[in-house]
Amino acid sequence: MLQTDTASPGRRPADIASTAPMEARSESTLPTGPGWWFEPKWDGFRCLAFKDGNQVTLTAKSGKPLGRYFPEVVEHIAGLKAERFLVDGELLIQTPQGFSFEALQLRLHPAESRIRRLARDTPARLVLFDMLLTPKGEDLRGQPLSKRRKALESFHGRYGDAALDLTPGTADRAVAQQWLDEGLLEGIVAKRWDGPYVAGERAMVKVKRLRTADCVVGGFRYGQNSKLVGSLLLGLYDAGGRLNHVGFTSSIAAADKPELTKRLEALRGGPGFTGEAPGGPSRWSTERSAEWVPLKPEMVVEVAFDHVSGGRFRHGTKLVRFRPDKRPDQCGCEQLNG
Repeated sequence: MLQTDTASPGRRPADIASTAPMEARSESTLPTGPGWWFEPKWDGFRCLAFKDGNQVTLTAKSGKPLGRYFPEVVEHIAGLKAERFLVDGELLIQTPQGFSFEALQLRLHPAESRIRRLARDTPARLVLFDMLLTPKGEDLRGQPLSKRRKALESFHGRYGDAALDLTPGTADRAVAQQWLDEGLLEGIVAKRWDGPYVAGERAMVKVKRLRTADCVVGGFRYGQNSKLVGSLLLGLYDAGGRLNHVGFTSSIAAADKPELTKRLEALRGGPGFTGEAPGGPSRWSTERSAEWVPLKPEMVVEVAFDHVSGGRFRHGTKLVRFRPDKRPDQCGCEQLNG
């Protein structure tokens, strides 16, 4: 992922379009004390949207382009009269059952005809939560959130609609806690009201309803007496860039196992875990259950867990979802802290 330094007020560098998104560290509770701003944590695709004349770029958290998969959002932004700006937000798709991450994943398809059909049938919206470059050309990355939020509200007041929405927010921790307790959101993101936009750094705090981690699938085991996957072996990168085995998940729906097995077998031949690897046989395991297949570290999954001991998940984890929008090297051991 490309990164830029926090810009000084009034500066508009040529590389602003390649700014990496500011990230968040996981905490178990909302921060206390004055000077915090709280927003919903949306269950979508993080997206930096940059417009420069007729050119519109949508960039994922991983640094990969998203415009091809969300043509309706590109077209909508291109139609705005503002000539040049950069905003940070989240791509969401509303379904009758609520916002759907699965509907977003369906967009990651090679066929343009299918993408166009999905864009027509289930259009995405961009929910805005930060402004980095205003239409007047002011680079706000070095400015406090208080000024960036004011500029964002002004921008939304002029250009916003159902396809370009503004995330709600509050400075009242009690209100944010109520949002969290209601269980309608994935979580809450807390930002310093006086803080700048620190590209690529974990300068925000996120509190989820469930404690989860994004892990690399470094290998898998077949089910007992089966040719289908039985469990995924999970890994996280340490500070030295080594992929360490931290646990497993076996909560895979039976209906999903045939297709998932094909995907896993296509990743054979990789190094698997380059740090701590899954252990060998024990007095409780059979020769078959101790065997595992190393993979290329390309698949990322989000799992829910309850306890960490010795830098590993103490129990089996629950598979929450696959994360094609996240790079494997973004899955670090720091997620287990706290």
